[in-house]
Amino acid sequence: MWADLRGVSFRQGFLDVNGVRTRYISSGSPDQPLLLCLHGVGGHAEAYSRNLGPHGEHFWTVAIDMLGHGWTDKPTIDYQVKDYADHVIAVMRHLGKERTHITGESLGGWVATWIAVHQPEALDRLVLNTAGGCTAHPEVMTRLKTLSNQAAQDPSRERIKARLEFLMCDKSMVSEDLIETRRAIYAQPGFADTMRRIMCLQEMGVRRPNMITREQYQSIRAPTLVVWTSHDPTATPEEGKQIADMIPGCRFVVMNQCGHWPQFEDAGTFNRVHLDFLLGRA
Repeated sequence: MWADLRGVSFRQGFLDVNGVRTRYISSGSPDQPLLLCLHGVGGHAEAYSRNLGPHGEHFWTVAIDMLGHGWTDKPTIDYQVKDYADHVIAVMRHLGKERTHITGESLGGWVATWIAVHQPEALDRLVLNTAGGCTAHPEVMTRLKTLSNQAAQDPSRERIKARLEFLMCDKSMVSEDLIETRRAIYAQPGFADTMRRIMCLQEMGVRRPNMITREQYQSIRAPTLVVWTSHDPTATPEEGKQIADMIPGCRFVVMNQCGHWPQFEDAGTFNRVHLDFLLGRA
């Protein structure tokens, strides 16, 4: 990930957020508007390594390891959407901000949607990037749970590579650096148990009560951008469009030749579209 951050002024560190040691990577200055970046399930802040530089020119851009993920603390709970959202709001307040822009990928988008619905006063603009929370495809849930648990139980290069390739349209984007970054996280003592707890949202009985309803999507008042991709492994562009159509005034963009990480696979296009929206230029 160092190659992605060449020439970028950034910080990496830990925050004590209500007793939860929370790891972050940030760019930009605290006197700029806050932009919180939320990764997907089983992920970590490096999901935004190719976006920190351009966004730091305009925002205090803070990518966190969400609760139970990365190098952030891992309480012994079954991780549901409200748990993640409460932690994100606590991070925002710890940083001294009453409002924030949020961009969320996959699970991060699901969490961001929950915040938009339940704590709208905390949100300025919202970006949902191949976001979870609307669909429940058993075959996708089973595949994701299997790949994730296998990688956590056996954090070998091959298992980690297979989990990361799930995210990409172009499998060559899975670099050795990215593999080793995630391998080190998954090799932490006790992480296999944490992953099983994280994967509870891939169980239909847990997932259904956490899902976002049509009425909840319709209640969102924050300016919203939905980003989808041509090769997302979790849902089709048509399903992404259904989310956008439920949110009043929402903008919808499809990025071609990308999988579940468009902000990484085609950072140039994503950064342009994303900044145009966040800055009110489109």
